[in-house]
Amino acid sequence: MKRLRALADKPVIGGMVKKAISTLASNDAKHISEHFSKYLKPQVAASDDLKHEVFRLRHNVYCEELHFEDLKPNHEEFDEFDAHSIHCFIRHVATTQMAGTVRLITSDSAEQLLPIEKFCMHAIEDQSLSPKNFPRENICEFSRLAVPAMFRKRAIDKFAGAATGAIDETTFSANELRCFPYIAICLYMAAAAMAFHTNRLHAFVMMEPRLARSLSFVGIHFKQLGEPVEYHGKRAAYYINSDMFRKNISSGYIKLMKSIEKELFAEQKPVGQVDTIPDKTLIFVPSLSGL
Repeated sequence: MKRLRALADKPVIGGMVKKAISTLASNDAKHISEHFSKYLKPQVAASDDLKHEVFRLRHNVYCEELHFEDLKPNHEEFDEFDAHSIHCFIRHVATTQMAGTVRLITSDSAEQLLPIEKFCMHAIEDQSLSPKNFPRENICEFSRLAVPAMFRKRAIDKFAGAATGAIDETTFSANELRCFPYIAICLYMAAAAMAFHTNRLHAFVMMEPRLARSLSFVGIHFKQLGEPVEYHGKRAAYYINSDMFRKNISSGYIKLMKSIEKELFAEQKPVGQVDTIPDKTLIFVPSLSGL
């Protein structure tokens, strides 16, 4: 797979290589979707206790490991945007540990700015897709995606002790290890599902271009709104809506998305729910077009 990705931008063969990568990823996703819910459970942090657990995970990743933020006395990382955010996370069933989290920042008034509006408006060169052009209740931002080190390692890694964050291959099964690289993708899917579910029709995110490129291989195509800027490393502003999401997502990832939505909304009736799910359609389709 790594060799294929190196060829993906080559002239002439690049298109064929990208198609091959997408096919391989889709086939693998079909397998992952069969095992995902057995090992990993997407949830919404609806209680204060769960939110504090999310903040502790973020502190571990953003403050202790990556040093993007200063260490906090209470070992919880949170900011002003958490007051108007929906927090999703993935729980590793066997250990009950959080395997990752992401937040969906919402805005119900002009005073509730998204982080991209407050810190990175200079990164948006395509002004036609600026957040200010859409109703406040219909915009959101994906932010603070965090996956702890022990769930980022691949099966080929060798156990080197807890200090390195490496996976002890005697602790996790082969199928569990195979699921772990999909956690970040599944977190973005969970955020997208929550956006659909709450009619947040236009989603923004600041992310590394290489992550956007990786997501494109599985059919999740964000539109880049400008050149990368310095924001915790080189990151660019991106936009997506549900039409863009549904257009290219592979069949394997539709199945994985359905599994995620089933877990997130098991006891809820979403807006615009449909009973029959044709190919290229998600379980939860908003009554308005867009994300």
